[in-house]
Amino acid sequence: MSTAPSASSDAPAAPVPVVLSLGANLGDRAAALRAAVAALRAAEGLEVDAVSEAVASAPVGEVLDQPEFLNLVVLGRTTLSPRALLELCHEVERRGGLDRSVKVPGGPRPIDVDVVAHGRTVLDEPDLVLPHPRARERAFVLAPWARLDPDAVLPGPRGGPVRELLARLGGPLP
Repeated sequence: MSTAPSASSDAPAAPVPVVLSLGANLGDRAAALRAAVAALRAAEGLEVDAVSEAVASAPVGEVLDQPEFLNLVVLGRTTLSPRALLELCHEVERRGGLDRSVKVPGGPRPIDVDVVAHGRTVLDEPDLVLPHPRARERAFVLAPWARLDPDAVLPGPRGGPVRELLARLGGPLP
């Protein structure tokens, strides 16, 4: 008996838009972000269309005693499945020095690459939730995204226009 692949492993028939969020707060943060963007640009199945300027942000979550982050957003198109795109992001993190086996959630890291959105895909799997479950709460994702695409919409039932989500956070509109 065969099992149908999950939506996270289904490759799109045509390229779909993707939004990635990158952050770093250890070492040379700007260099880590540049290297990660270069690795994404070189990846098969992913076309990088735009890269935001880096923005500084304070740590959020449970680990507040750590260096400030530099974050940016990458907009692109991919023929990779959501799962394959996540694996690519994890590979870019590995190359950038992140060891996920000892990574503290919300803790310091040399590089972090998150899939914020993969087309209009909505998934809730143990290790892959799309759109990113906390994107709507993070000005450091929403503001750079809105600067790159003022008409952007975070998909899903808890999504909406990115500029409106940012305004609800009290963040300055681009």
